[in-house]
Amino acid sequence: MLLPFLIVGGLGLVLLVISLLLGDIFDHFDIGDGAISGTALAVGLVVFGAAGALTVTWGLDLVWAYVLAAVLAVVAYLLSAVAVRSLTRSSDGVPASALGLTGVAKSDVSSSGGEVSLDGPGEIERRLAWSDAPIAEGARIRVIEHAGTRVKVVAD
Repeated sequence: MLLPFLIVGGLGLVLLVISLLLGDIFDHFDIGDGAISGTALAVGLVVFGAAGALTVTWGLDLVWAYVLAAVLAVVAYLLSAVAVRSLTRSSDGVPASALGLTGVAKSDVSSSGGEVSLDGPGEIERRLAWSDAPIAEGARIRVIEHAGTRVKVVAD
Protein backbone atom coordinates (compact mmCIF):
# COMPACT_ATOMS: atom_id res chain seq x y z
CA MET A 1 0.00 0.00 0.00
CA LEU A 2 2.78 2.41 0.85
CA LEU A 3 5.21 1.26 -1.85
CA PRO A 4 3.70 3.17 -4.85
CA PHE A 5 3.89 6.45 -2.93
CA LEU A 6 7.47 5.79 -1.87
CA ILE A 7 8.50 4.95 -5.45
CA VAL A 8 6.86 8.06 -6.93
CA GLY A 9 8.26 10.27 -4.15
CA GLY A 10 11.73 8.77 -4.59
CA LEU A 11 11.58 9.28 -8.35
CA GLY A 12 10.56 12.90 -7.74
CA LEU A 13 13.46 13.37 -5.34
CA VAL A 14 15.94 12.03 -7.90
CA LEU A 15 14.47 14.30 -10.59
CA LEU A 16 14.62 17.27 -8.19
CA VAL A 17 18.29 16.67 -7.43
CA ILE A 18 19.06 16.35 -11.15
CA SER A 19 17.14 19.56 -11.90
CA LEU A 20 18.94 21.46 -9.15
CA LEU A 21 22.39 20.22 -10.15
CA LEU A 22 22.12 20.21 -13.95
CA GLY A 23 19.27 22.64 -14.61
CA ASP A 24 15.77 21.97 -15.85
CA ILE A 25 15.99 18.89 -18.06
CA PHE A 26 12.87 19.75 -20.04
CA ASP A 27 14.50 22.98 -21.28
CA HIS A 28 16.78 20.87 -23.49
CA PHE A 29 13.93 19.04 -25.23
CA ASP A 30 11.68 22.10 -25.86
CA ILE A 31 8.61 20.22 -24.61
CA GLY A 32 5.45 22.29 -24.56
CA ASP A 33 7.33 25.51 -25.34
CA GLY A 34 8.45 25.81 -21.72
CA ALA A 35 5.06 24.83 -20.29
CA ILE A 36 6.54 21.87 -18.41
CA SER A 37 9.10 22.53 -15.71
CA GLY A 38 11.21 19.59 -14.58
CA THR A 39 11.78 21.22 -11.21
CA ALA A 40 8.06 21.81 -10.66
CA LEU A 41 7.26 18.27 -11.83
CA ALA A 42 9.79 16.90 -9.36
CA VAL A 43 8.24 18.93 -6.54
CA GLY A 44 4.80 17.61 -7.50
CA LEU A 45 6.05 14.00 -7.47
CA VAL A 46 7.73 14.45 -4.08
CA VAL A 47 4.56 15.98 -2.64
CA PHE A 48 2.45 13.17 -4.14
CA GLY A 49 4.66 10.54 -2.55
CA ALA A 50 4.87 12.26 0.83
CA ALA A 51 1.15 13.11 1.01
CA GLY A 52 0.13 9.61 -0.03
CA ALA A 53 2.48 7.95 2.44
CA LEU A 54 1.29 10.18 5.28
CA THR A 55 -2.37 9.64 4.40
CA VAL A 56 -1.94 5.84 4.36
CA THR A 57 -0.13 5.88 7.72
CA TRP A 58 -2.97 7.98 9.19
CA GLY A 59 -5.34 5.14 8.38
CA LEU A 60 -7.46 6.73 5.64
CA ASP A 61 -8.78 4.55 2.84
CA LEU A 62 -6.42 4.00 -0.07
CA VAL A 63 -8.79 5.84 -2.43
CA TRP A 64 -8.59 8.97 -0.28
CA ALA A 65 -4.82 8.66 -0.09
CA TYR A 66 -4.60 8.81 -3.88
CA VAL A 67 -7.14 11.64 -4.15
CA LEU A 68 -5.48 13.78 -1.48
CA ALA A 69 -1.99 13.06 -2.81
CA ALA A 70 -3.04 13.94 -6.36
CA VAL A 71 -4.72 17.19 -5.34
CA LEU A 72 -1.75 18.29 -3.23
CA ALA A 73 0.67 17.29 -6.01
CA VAL A 74 -1.18 19.40 -8.58
CA VAL A 75 -1.23 22.39 -6.23
CA ALA A 76 2.48 21.95 -5.48
CA TYR A 77 3.26 21.64 -9.20
CA LEU A 78 1.34 24.82 -10.07
CA LEU A 79 2.90 26.86 -7.26
CA SER A 80 6.37 25.58 -8.14
CA ALA A 81 5.88 26.26 -11.86
CA VAL A 82 4.85 29.85 -11.12
CA ALA A 83 7.83 30.32 -8.79
CA VAL A 84 10.29 28.81 -11.27
CA ARG A 85 8.94 30.92 -14.15
CA SER A 86 9.08 34.08 -12.02
CA LEU A 87 12.65 33.38 -10.92
CA THR A 88 13.70 32.55 -14.47
CA ARG A 89 12.32 35.85 -15.78
CA SER A 90 13.94 37.87 -13.02
CA SER A 91 17.38 36.33 -13.46
CA ASP A 92 17.78 36.46 -17.22
CA GLY A 93 20.91 38.57 -16.91
CA VAL A 94 19.62 41.32 -19.19
CA PRO A 95 19.83 44.70 -17.46
CA ALA A 96 16.70 46.82 -17.42
CA SER A 97 16.75 49.77 -19.80
CA ALA A 98 17.85 52.99 -18.17
CA LEU A 99 17.06 55.30 -21.09
CA GLY A 100 15.64 58.60 -19.88
CA LEU A 101 16.44 58.02 -16.21
CA THR A 102 18.02 60.83 -14.26
CA GLY A 103 20.50 60.67 -11.44
CA VAL A 104 23.69 62.06 -9.97
CA ALA A 105 27.31 61.72 -11.07
CA LYS A 106 29.17 59.92 -8.27
CA SER A 107 32.53 60.69 -9.87
CA ASP A 108 33.75 62.90 -12.70
CA VAL A 109 32.31 61.51 -15.93
CA SER A 110 34.12 61.87 -19.25
CA SER A 111 34.55 59.98 -22.51
CA SER A 112 36.88 57.60 -20.67
CA GLY A 113 34.31 56.76 -17.99
CA GLY A 114 32.89 57.52 -14.57
CA GLU A 115 30.17 56.40 -12.17
CA VAL A 116 26.57 57.52 -11.76
CA SER A 117 23.70 56.68 -9.43
CA LEU A 118 20.31 56.60 -11.17
CA ASP A 119 16.88 57.45 -9.73
CA GLY A 120 14.85 54.60 -11.16
CA PRO A 121 12.98 51.50 -10.07
CA GLY A 122 15.43 48.74 -9.28
CA GLU A 123 18.42 51.10 -9.49
CA ILE A 124 20.15 50.46 -6.18
CA GLU A 125 23.74 50.28 -7.40
CA ARG A 126 26.04 52.61 -9.21
CA ARG A 127 26.51 52.20 -12.95
CA LEU A 128 29.55 52.80 -15.10
CA ALA A 129 28.95 55.74 -17.39
CA TRP A 130 30.55 57.85 -20.08
CA SER A 131 29.83 61.22 -21.63
CA ASP A 132 30.99 63.20 -24.68
CA ALA A 133 31.43 66.33 -22.53
CA PRO A 134 33.00 66.31 -19.07
CA ILE A 135 30.51 66.20 -16.17
CA ALA A 136 31.61 67.08 -12.64
CA GLU A 137 30.96 64.85 -9.64
CA GLY A 138 27.64 65.71 -7.97
CA ALA A 139 26.02 67.08 -11.15
CA ARG A 140 22.54 65.93 -12.17
CA ILE A 141 22.61 63.69 -15.24
CA ARG A 142 20.21 62.03 -17.71
CA VAL A 143 20.77 58.74 -19.56
CA ILE A 144 20.69 59.04 -23.36
CA GLU A 145 22.17 55.70 -24.41
CA HIS A 146 22.47 52.19 -23.01
CA ALA A 147 25.26 49.68 -23.79
CA GLY A 148 25.10 46.54 -21.64
CA THR A 149 25.33 47.73 -18.06
CA ARG A 150 27.06 50.99 -19.02
CA VAL A 151 25.14 54.18 -19.76
CA LYS A 152 25.93 57.31 -21.76
CA VAL A 153 24.85 60.43 -19.89
CA VAL A 154 24.51 64.16 -20.41
CA ALA A 155 24.29 66.96 -17.86
CA ASP A 156 20.66 67.53 -16.95
